[in-house]
Amino acid sequence: MSIETEALEQFYAAVNRNDMQAITKHFDPEIVRVEPGGFPGAGTYRGIAEVQDNVTKGRGTWAEGTCDPEKILVNGEKVVVYLHARVRLKNSLDWTGGRFADGFVFRNGKITRYLSFAERVDALQWAGIDEQEVA
Repeated sequence: MSIETEALEQFYAAVNRNDMQAITKHFDPEIVRVEPGGFPGAGTYRGIAEVQDNVTKGRGTWAEGTCDPEKILVNGEKVVVYLHARVRLKNSLDWTGGRFADGFVFRNGKITRYLSFAERVDALQWAGIDEQEVA
């Protein structure tokens, strides 16, 4: 398992157990998080504190559930994680979820960029990964 893969497995495990201190373990001090329009926390966040706050707010809407990595794809310093989210939001009895992707850039073992994509194909294009090669 690569340093990047291990870091991301730890990151999502921390999100799922709501450990917002642990999510920052592999963040570079100058991390940039981009959550696209249409996502609940749409915007750009800079630095560990802002990114941690963004993830904390998003995770704070869950009553229960998980966001699990299904596949991790690496192309140089860029990593795409296919995710399956299944959550029950607070004040709701209904479960919701979907499949999407996050993209990461690593430098010296630390996450410098963290982006979310509604469509997995967009994440592959961003990372320069040929979707035909993804089984």
